[in-house]
Amino acid sequence: MKKAAILYFFISILIIGFLFSSNKSVADDKTTEIVESLTLPQIIKSIPLDKNFMFAGELIPKTDDVKNRLDRELSVNAYWHSNTMLNMKAAYKFFPTIERILAEEGVPDDFKYLAVAESGLRNVVSSANAKGFWQFRKLAAKEFGLEVNDEVDERYHLEKSTRAAAKYLKQLHGRFGNWIDAAASYNIGPTSYSKIRTRQEEDNYFNLNLTSETSRYVFRLIAIKEILSNPDVYGFFLENNEKFTPFPDYFEVKVDQSIASWGKFAHKYGISYRELKVHNPWLIDNKLTVKHNTYFINIPK
Repeated sequence: MKKAAILYFFISILIIGFLFSSNKSVADDKTTEIVESLTLPQIIKSIPLDKNFMFAGELIPKTDDVKNRLDRELSVNAYWHSNTMLNMKAAYKFFPTIERILAEEGVPDDFKYLAVAESGLRNVVSSANAKGFWQFRKLAAKEFGLEVNDEVDERYHLEKSTRAAAKYLKQLHGRFGNWIDAAASYNIGPTSYSKIRTRQEEDNYFNLNLTSETSRYVFRLIAIKEILSNPDVYGFFLENNEKFTPFPDYFEVKVDQSIASWGKFAHKYGISYRELKVHNPWLIDNKLTVKHNTYFINIPK
């Protein structure tokens, strides 16, 4: 009887082992099938750096340090697919206005990519409460002629904020002597940038040891410019119907008296409250108190 029990025990162990092995084989096959079905048919390649890169007409040095920093930003942005694709789409909507104003103000066209780096061409708010495409803080906005109060925030006004940014960039260029340093100081602030240059006894952005964000900033601008200027080279393609549409034709309504309700105002001109705010995002309240200023409201046709 004891021998039969021992034999039964060993037979049971063999059966369990066989079943476990079979199930494991099935599981392995299933796992392989799932993995193969999820594998993307893509080729990940490093980005060549064997050409001259420029920003605002100024040549980027070719030292190993500069190449490594540029390589990082090109790789991050080229393979940050969703963000880069959205930037491409938004550029078709907003670049025409930005390009026109930069040209009128005598600022290099490349600075349109600064708005992409700052905000992704959206009216965002930073942790430091900087706002709009160009990320103006309140004091700087007022310094460059933008109205900011509880009812109006012209940091969200595309044309006015772009013109203010252009004037600011020209001021920075005059202070630091070149456009690359102007871009870097836009990021960290001119006072801090000037102190760093003095303390380190350097007058060239590429020779400065900066905070991580500012050290990457100019290279990020160059990377965004490179990819958005040559999207097909980096594997990005948009059909015409996938691009964000430009602003529609609109007419301006002059407002020199207080508006009690933007909803009623919008309906008077046959548009919704949402349409009014989309085309005039700088109107941040439900009403407008007019004291001395005159305002022009865009009404899409």
